Amino acid sequence: MRKLVILFLINSFSAFCFSQISNTLPGSSAIAGTSVSDSRNWSAFNNPAMLGYIDKSEIGLQYNNQYLIPELSTKSVHFGLPSNLLNTGLSFSHFGYSRYHEMILGVGFARNFSDKFALGVQFNYYSAFFNATNSYRGALLPQIGLSVKFSPNFNIGFNTFNPFQSNIPTEFVIKRLPSVFSLGSEYFFSPELVWRTQIDKEVSSNYRFATGFEYQMLQNFKVKLGAYGSDYLVSCFGLGFKTGSFLIDLNCDLHPLLGVNTLAAIKYRF
Repeated sequence: MRKLVILFLINSFSAFCFSQISNTLPGSSAIAGTSVSDSRNWSAFNNPAMLGYIDKSEIGLQYNNQYLIPELSTKSVHFGLPSNLLNTGLSFSHFGYSRYHEMILGVGFARNFSDKFALGVQFNYYSAFFNATNSYRGALLPQIGLSVKFSPNFNIGFNTFNPFQSNIPTEFVIKRLPSVFSLGSEYFFSPELVWRTQIDKEVSSNYRFATGFEYQMLQNFKVKLGAYGSDYLVSCFGLGFKTGSFLIDLNCDLHPLLGVNTLAAIKYRF
């Protein structure tokens, strides 16, 4: 009975999240999910162009728990490798539990063009486990990202995931995959204070608007405040820590209807 309840919740939350960003895609350490223009951090499956800005190899782990329900958690890992010609990234994400889960494996390439703009493309293979047929079905989904720096203090980012609206047909249903277009901006009031905004549109859902501030209070500590809205306004706050080569981010969203959404991310830069 418990498994049936969890499956019902997954379907309900999946339908609800399409009005924001599908839970197929992992979140990011940027406050309120404003990662499409985040030039300081590359987050898996958010904007492959930001991979072009990394200058050191890095590996990251992330855990996103939706509404304190373990079966609605998303785990992801990524690895980035810079080079003189192209930066290369490898990403993997897993959502769900044994009876129902979705996975994405991504291979991305990006280049920074003289620090004026960066262009990235990622090839994602999405697969889902269907318990009714005890089988996996998958599809190859492209992802394209762009970042343009208009000045040292201001840049914009653009990302599209599954722009051709690919779906997965099965014997019983057609699994609709999210097709998301995102546009955002990043403005540095100072090296310590940054303001980001973002607009997301999943083609069959409402717009999602987000904004957030990150303030580096101390050399190894920062605070984050923001909010996003689609059907509801959701307040967000977070903390960031740096110790040696490790970067740790803790974010929390307070949804007025569904409750708490938490995210923990750790990254190591070689």
